[in-house]
Amino acid sequence: MAVFLKMFNKTETFLNTHSYRIRIFSYLCPCINNQNMSTMKRNLAIVVAMLVSMAGMAQEVKLPAPNMERQTLSVMQALKQRKSVRQFSSKELTDQELSDLLWAAQGVNRDNGNLTAATAMNRQEIRTYVFTAKDVTLYNPKQNTLTKVADGDHRELMTAGQAFAKTAPVVLLLVADMKKFGSSDEHAKWLMGIDAGIVSENIYIYAAATGMATVARAMMDTKCISSLLKLSEQELPVLNHPVGFEK
Repeated sequence: MAVFLKMFNKTETFLNTHSYRIRIFSYLCPCINNQNMSTMKRNLAIVVAMLVSMAGMAQEVKLPAPNMERQTLSVMQALKQRKSVRQFSSKELTDQELSDLLWAAQGVNRDNGNLTAATAMNRQEIRTYVFTAKDVTLYNPKQNTLTKVADGDHRELMTAGQAFAKTAPVVLLLVADMKKFGSSDEHAKWLMGIDAGIVSENIYIYAAATGMATVARAMMDTKCISSLLKLSEQELPVLNHPVGFEK
């Protein structure tokens, strides 16, 4: 609703600013008087606002709330079961499973906005992209949403000679944002690598606890990924995690 009202106000302002163009049209069509013209402008503003807001909503998907009652293994059992898996079945993740996975990776777990994954100085500079057969989306922890950044299946970019990576229904890409971290020197890159590793271990433990399968990988086509996601030089793909169910 907020998006609609914002676009309505912008459109109405634009139409009022350019009302002389509509008046020219009214000279050509005498049936349009001042009252009709005012109604026409308002209706046009409503239509444009609706179309734009609907397009915006189509790009962002609200995930189900994380299921805190999910039955999982204990922490000790999950650690015992943790392993790297490179063979995946064709079974897809449900929306609830994906939501729970992303929350475990780096979701908000406190009222102050802090995450399940610790970061140096609480910079929260690691971003998680979700690659599937239909599109690529960006996980927004604070809103628990996915924002579309690309259409189509781009899991091939994760293979780097290892075809199994694209057979998992989901591939999570961890990207470090040096600008958000506040530094890009070697020490900062070292810290961001550790932060990505913490998210990676969260993914591993969650997968083990719920019967999923995953493996941490650094191999990928970083140049093409950066181009696809429109990443700046300050945004570095660090790790990727194919996630699914063991074959």
